[in-house]
Amino acid sequence: MEETTVTHPCRLLVIGGSAGSLDMLLQIVPKLETVSFPIVIVLHRRNSEDLALEELMETKSALPVGEVEDKTRLLPGHVYLAPADYHLLFEKNGLLSLDDSERIHFSRPSIDVSFESAADAYGATVVGLLLSGANADGSKGLEAIRKAGGHTVAQDPETADVPLMPRLAIEAGWVETVVRNEHLVDYIHQLG
Repeated sequence: MEETTVTHPCRLLVIGGSAGSLDMLLQIVPKLETVSFPIVIVLHRRNSEDLALEELMETKSALPVGEVEDKTRLLPGHVYLAPADYHLLFEKNGLLSLDDSERIHFSRPSIDVSFESAADAYGATVVGLLLSGANADGSKGLEAIRKAGGHTVAQDPETADVPLMPRLAIEAGWVETVVRNEHLVDYIHQLG
């Protein structure tokens, strides 16, 4: 398994995913034990899946899981889901906000928007993890995290259901650590 090379304490983990990521998240989240930082999931999905996804994750997780509402306060050890059809933004005072501006890569929520916002608010203490997907969303966001001194991670494309999204980020040079599916839970636990 990849050892973490995070040099700053992790104060926030943001996970971005699209096509093929839901199954991976449903494998990861139930296995997460106490963590010392909040975990925010930005997943491309349809409006009709809103409540079902939150309820499904909540029933399977030992950690509290909730969908973000405007001005939700981040708490360590909690899992937050970005709602469908809104961009999720991070504020420097520990709050989350929602935005309904234009879609990025045909997506709202956009992984790039959330990663860039997290980089601006949390700097070197944010870790961005990019999972399976079929478009380029996430690469620019990982670039922002990397430039802010944070740590960037991608699911190993060889183990992703849809490898394009993590592969594009790796090829762009913004991914510091690549982790295979079977090691993702242990990797997250190493962060804090």
